[in-house]
Amino acid sequence: MKAAAFAYARATSVVNALDLLAAHGEKAKVLAGGQSLMPAMNLRLVSPDILVDICGLAELRGVAVRGDWLVIGALTRHAELQQSGDVARHARLLWEAVAHVAHPAIRNRGTIGGSLAQADPASELPACMVALGATIVIRGPGGERRIAAIEFFKGIYETALLPQELLVAVEVPIAIAGSTHFFQELARRHGDYAIIGLAAHAVVEDCRFADLRLCFFAAGDRPVLVRSARKLVDRIVTSAAVTETVAALLEELDPLEDQQASPALRRHLANVLLRRCVATLLSRPELDTGADR
Repeated sequence: MKAAAFAYARATSVVNALDLLAAHGEKAKVLAGGQSLMPAMNLRLVSPDILVDICGLAELRGVAVRGDWLVIGALTRHAELQQSGDVARHARLLWEAVAHVAHPAIRNRGTIGGSLAQADPASELPACMVALGATIVIRGPGGERRIAAIEFFKGIYETALLPQELLVAVEVPIAIAGSTHFFQELARRHGDYAIIGLAAHAVVEDCRFADLRLCFFAAGDRPVLVRSARKLVDRIVTSAAVTETVAALLEELDPLEDQQASPALRRHLANVLLRRCVATLLSRPELDTGADR
């Protein structure tokens, strides 16, 4: 299929892009890489009246360290994240996860802002932002506002972004001493959409978790930050504690059913990933037991 007819405007600045969005509102879509948007348009899943192309706005591209934050421009491409020494040093979880985003051709064009604004629940980067406690920076007619990643994602392809607003950057806290991470997704083939995945950020002190943020993706209608992870913080982690946490996790998750997997399969795989994650982060392979594999 081909996309329905639409108008096209190439923004010359962020201000110009905001003017265009203000003029067209919900009838406009922002083109920020287009690796998800263009297929959706070709399938007539979305049919905007106008595309506002912001791909040429250099002011929205790049990675910089500012104080205790790693600031990433919305138009920074996935491939640029992979090549960034600052991302590799200060947000290793994100650096590792990007390699799982589709294929090189997609990573060469797709952008972090486009991925976050798309809010696909099976996408890797939204889960990483939630696990890392990142802040989404949004600009609109009223100026700039910041919103925590956990509050930004509202549902399937739904965010807190208003039609007249533009996602301009992401602020990621720089990793502190003792920080570690885990990332793994289960897919039929590398580059396919995940059946389920887990992005985790932790602080380990004296072989215990001082902090633990577990965020599942492809496990619901948005990234799922697991409340039951608190059961493993500030205590000696035993096999019984992991089993208790898994039981709470399975009550907490409400996975969707699709052509890839049933909710029961996703719950089972979440069990596997949580145990694997805890064993890896604490370097205690004996904790990766008890899952019915």
